[in-house]
Amino acid sequence: MEKPSWVCTLVTQVSLCLALFLAFNMGSLQSKSMYHRRNGGKPHDLYFISVRGGFRPLKQQTHLLKQIEKVAKAYKAKFVVNISELGEDDPLTQNGTWHFSPFIVPWYTTGASKGKEAGYFLKQIKIPYGKTLDIIAIDTESLQDFMLMGPSTGIENTQLHWLTRTLDATNSNWRIVVGFNSLAVCEENKNQTEANKVYEPLHQIFPKFGVNVYLGAQGCTNYARQSSIVYIGNPGPMDNKAYFTSVNGRSVFTKEMIDGFLLHRVSSLEIVGIQCFLLLILDLFQLVVLLMYLCLT
Repeated sequence: MEKPSWVCTLVTQVSLCLALFLAFNMGSLQSKSMYHRRNGGKPHDLYFISVRGGFRPLKQQTHLLKQIEKVAKAYKAKFVVNISELGEDDPLTQNGTWHFSPFIVPWYTTGASKGKEAGYFLKQIKIPYGKTLDIIAIDTESLQDFMLMGPSTGIENTQLHWLTRTLDATNSNWRIVVGFNSLAVCEENKNQTEANKVYEPLHQIFPKFGVNVYLGAQGCTNYARQSSIVYIGNPGPMDNKAYFTSVNGRSVFTKEMIDGFLLHRVSSLEIVGIQCFLLLILDLFQLVVLLMYLCLT
């Protein structure tokens, strides 16, 4: 029995419309206020962007950088923080600093310690009303290895001392620590909770010296408040999920990847994070072709 031609036409047109909609509208904003929730920003507020580094297909990386550029221009972002374990060798940093003029939008990248080269640093940014924002990058990868190995010697003991001295010496209004690993503790995730025990020194240092926010890779959650500290996880190229869907009684494999970046607003009273994410249906156009084939057979 032949399938009605109008059904095939309708299915194909709807699928193509969906594909075009997702292709031209691959962005969304979700606002999360971390301190004193307010609506909207003020002309003197400072904006910056944080993004997860790592390897991506060229088209995906280019699309991500274009979206970052659009948001950076729209909100006049002052800088970009790239959360990576690769440091200056990170491909997103290399292409990002070429895509954006470093004199207009500088990129600050977390990284690993190499030999005598430390993977941690402090950047102090002046914000309106005579206030200061600290961006403190730490090397959580080597810190994790150091804590698992045992004795308090070597470069990572130096890093902990440096972090303590830095926080004690500065009197900035906002303090944001940035590292690659997720430090948020999810009690329902036993393995993750055990892993975070190695970061116990950081969990003690942060509240003692008034750290406001920790930015890292997305772990068991992308947003958590613990005591007075907010832990924010950036989605990355590995945060994806795959599933099967049914089309005319046949199973079709579809891979969905969520990738994006965070826009942060800093004022004299609050820090607000706005999540800009890209929902990519990788096999969407193959699905449209399959639908057309099924209609014609």
